[in-house]
Amino acid sequence: MSENLQFDVIVIGGGIAGLVAANQAVDRNLKTLVLEKGESTSYPCNTRFAGGTYHACLRDVMTEPKVLAKLMVESSSGFISPLHAQVIALNASRVVHWLESIGMQFVQVSNAEHHRWAMAPQGRTQPGLSWKGLAGDVLLQTLAERFTQQGGQMIQGAKARSLISHEGACVGVHALLNKEGHSVQASYRSKGVFIADGGFQSNLDLLKKYITPKPQDLKQRGGATGFGDGLTMALELGAQTIGMSSFYGHTLSLDAMHIERLWPYPYLDSLVTAGVVVNANGKRFVDEGRGGVYVANQIAHLDEPLSTSVIFDDAIWNKAGKQGLIPANPHVPHEGGTVHQASSIEELAKVSAMDVGVLQETLCQYNESVQRNDFENTVSPSRSHSKHRPQAILQAPYYSIPMCVGITYTMGGLAVTPNSQVIHQNGAPIKGLYALGASSGGFEGGPEVTYVGGLIKGGVNAMVSIEHFHASLI
Repeated sequence: MSENLQFDVIVIGGGIAGLVAANQAVDRNLKTLVLEKGESTSYPCNTRFAGGTYHACLRDVMTEPKVLAKLMVESSSGFISPLHAQVIALNASRVVHWLESIGMQFVQVSNAEHHRWAMAPQGRTQPGLSWKGLAGDVLLQTLAERFTQQGGQMIQGAKARSLISHEGACVGVHALLNKEGHSVQASYRSKGVFIADGGFQSNLDLLKKYITPKPQDLKQRGGATGFGDGLTMALELGAQTIGMSSFYGHTLSLDAMHIERLWPYPYLDSLVTAGVVVNANGKRFVDEGRGGVYVANQIAHLDEPLSTSVIFDDAIWNKAGKQGLIPANPHVPHEGGTVHQASSIEELAKVSAMDVGVLQETLCQYNESVQRNDFENTVSPSRSHSKHRPQAILQAPYYSIPMCVGITYTMGGLAVTPNSQVIHQNGAPIKGLYALGASSGGFEGGPEVTYVGGLIKGGVNAMVSIEHFHASLI
């Protein structure tokens, strides 16, 4: 065991949250260490694979803060506290402008409001996983180079193992280093520890405990490096958690489980919100109008997450199916994804291995609800329609696509103050311990599975937490 010098700040994780925090710390002349378990120069993580759009609840980050904060609280049915929402709303534009100031470039990639601020070079250009030299990859290269040039120290191949505490405060980290193929234990002392190692989406045990009975049936849609190590270490110090059952992800072709070009794009959300999602028998079980992320969460909670399909007709396939930067039509069939097609509902049920009577009844009730514009009394479960207008399924040919869930990151995590201080089970902040980005909970998620935006959340958490920590030292 080697004992190392004292640092002001130790950051666990080298994604956007960790490296923004590290840069903010060295800018304030704080002696800063980043521990990153990835060993290669282009170590995998969700930020590196991200498409690169900065938004807050799918709204322009430059939107008036009061509007953004109100939207976050209301869309989450109060799960996100007004103070947590205010932090994101007040600082979202600051993060983008700061990234511009260090050399990052932004472009508008579509007319959609949440696409007005996307990192260049654009990250979403084709099906499958494409990231080298694009959006998130450029961001991490820029942040890492700037950090070390400013005097920061980054150790790769360093896996944090436990937190060091003293008199109720977090004062350092025990880590395991990879030194020329050998594991070496090391301890680092600090005044503040910032957990930024992502969510727990790749930890099958935690996924089974909090999200799905069959974690192996979820497709890892990101870097597959979020194992909840920081979460586990903080729990050992008595930390609270919040919102552990929600995650950010999308509906994908079932064939994404074995065809690389079908993940992370294209996803099926535009078809899901226009058509009907059914179980293996052909029966609806979820409110599709709440959005693709919500539907993905509900599918993951099923006993059999690989048992669902989306049903739609030719009109939906040729309109909603062509929406998005990398649309399902034509990319799903072009990349080898299964798309069942039939001239009648009876035939569609047969080729999709569904109960003919059940599927016919499902679509009959659904079409009646659309024609009557009554989504409360004529269909069960009821169908939301304020965000995504349902469309009748009447125009042959008819289609079904078997689906799986692609999980990108978990929304729940360590309960934190608005300044990202980790909260103890006794309700007080744990001195010297912060959680950022997907390691933190309470900024998105909840029963409504409110999606705020991983990049903007991580950037805001990082900036605000370092400002708070630095102020506490003065």
